Parts: sequence; structure tokens; C-alpha cells
Amino acid sequence: MGSRTRIRAGVVAAALAGVCALLPSAAPAYTLPPANGQFDYQIGAPYTPVSAVRVVSRDRLATPASGKYNVCYVNAFQAQTNDPGNPRIGDLAWFEANYPTLLLRGADGRYITDPDWNEVLLDTRTSTKRTTLIGILGAWFDRCKADGFDAIEPDNLDSWYRSDDPSTARYAELLTQSNNVAVMRGMATEAHNATVGSDRSGLAIAQKNTGEVAPTLDAAGYDFAIAEECQLYSGSSTTIRECDDFTSAYGSLVYEIEYTDNEPFYPGDDPDYPLGGTGFYADACRARGASISVILRDRYVTPSGDPAYEYRAC
Repeated sequence: MGSRTRIRAGVVAAALAGVCALLPSAAPAYTLPPANGQFDYQIGAPYTPVSAVRVVSRDRLATPASGKYNVCYVNAFQAQTNDPGNPRIGDLAWFEANYPTLLLRGADGRYITDPDWNEVLLDTRTSTKRTTLIGILGAWFDRCKADGFDAIEPDNLDSWYRSDDPSTARYAELLTQSNNVAVMRGMATEAHNATVGSDRSGLAIAQKNTGEVAPTLDAAGYDFAIAEECQLYSGSSTTIRECDDFTSAYGSLVYEIEYTDNEPFYPGDDPDYPLGGTGFYADACRARGASISVILRDRYVTPSGDPAYEYRAC
């Protein structure tokens, strides 16, 4: 009898599983950004966006923009150097004081840094360190939610590319894609479960760049993409179409940024860029401007009123 009971229980469980599979899955409680909604990238400093803007990304310590869909920028894989002139910028000292072992060091004990932005890479090489980092990021995501943001933009997903140790053989990367992806998966869970008090509605999460992992992150539950300079890196190649990596995964929920300092390098009549026009931004507008938000910004995303400020949308 015991054996028949177990068999019957298994049949019932299988039948219930089949019924549940037919039921519609519960919609996420968090809100997605408006498809093809005009975007503004304000991680350098906040300012009042133009009225047509519907989606704004700002640093995690900034105040969300009133009346807009707000994305909370988090430097998830690197520690920003502290800026004495702006105490809101930089968390290197915080990591040094609280989690020094999360700062990646080479064989000579020196920090491994992103040379372009002088940011120290975070160490994702062990399960313990990954778990600790995911916990830190989860707390930051909760703060973003408490402050009124709608989504998370974790940056520098591809830090493994910058992790070679200059004190040893060059191009021997200390970090790996697989270990960073493990953190990315954890971030999706933390964002979707972001909590403030009894509010467990969560936050959406964006894939930032790193097109080669788009299928993986889409499957892991990432909701949309913020893509920098994908037109610059696409050209007319039949094998490398970086912008397509994002639109294939996220459709019209892609927010593309091209930068003014690349425009002088536009190759003009080069056959790799057959669309012609005034630059990468113009090509991006022609290629995708009708289906996704494409903007042009100055490299340091300065606020309006600054002489370096540049913002265009198509």
C-alpha cells in the first residue's frame, strides 16, 4: 500500500504541475520603463530634463527626477575614486574601511584599476566574495527603492576584461566572465526583491553594455538594456552587430547612448559605414531611432548649463 500511495501522490503532483503550467504566471510587481521612451543620461550630475524625456538615469545617491521613470545607476563591479570636491561621488574609502578584501589586488599587492576611470576593480573570484558583494549591492538597491527609483542600472559588468595584473604576465585576467555572471544573476534577484518596509514590489534591472552576455542575462530575468556606443562598435560587419545583441534580447526596451567625442572619428565614406550622414549618432538614429530611444551625450555627461553639455535625441 505504501508503494501505491507514493505512486498515486506522484501522479497527483504531476497533474497539479500540469494545471499550474497552464495558468498565467503572475506579472512582476515592479514597473518596466516605457518602450522607446525618450531617455536622458544624467549620471554625471542631475539637472531638470527637457519635457519630452520620460526615462532618466541618475547616480544612486542623487534624487530621482520628478514625474519621470527613474533608473538608479550603481557602479557594481568597480569602486569609484573619492572626489574631495563632491563627497557624494566615490566609494573607494568605504570599501577600504569596511570590505578591503573585495578590492582586487595584483601579485605585488597593488590595486588593479580601470585605467580609463581610475576605479579599483572588485574581486569576484570566490563564492564568499561574490555572496558578500551581492549582499552589499542588495542593500544599495533597497536604498534606491526607498528613494523613489524604479529600476537599477549596474555598471561595469565586463570588468574581467580590465583585470590583468601588470605585475605579472600581461593579459592574464584575474577575473572571469563566469564569476561576474554569477554576481549578475544575484543582482537580478536582489533588484526584483528590493524591499522598503512592507513594500516588496521590487525594481526592474537593466543590462548595461556587455552584449556578449545578453542572451544569458535576458534568460536570468534582466528587463531592459542601456547600451553605450553600440553603433560605434557595429559598423557593417555581418558577425559583430553590437546593437542587435541588445534589441534581439530586449526589443524596444533598449536605451542607446552615443558620445560626441567619437563623432570626429566617423569614417565618412568608409564602406564599413554605408549609411553616410554626419556620424555614428546619425547612423544610429536612421537604423533604430524609430524603435528605440537613441541619444547623443557629452562623454562626462555634464549637467545642462555646463559649457561641455551636449544632449540630442531622435
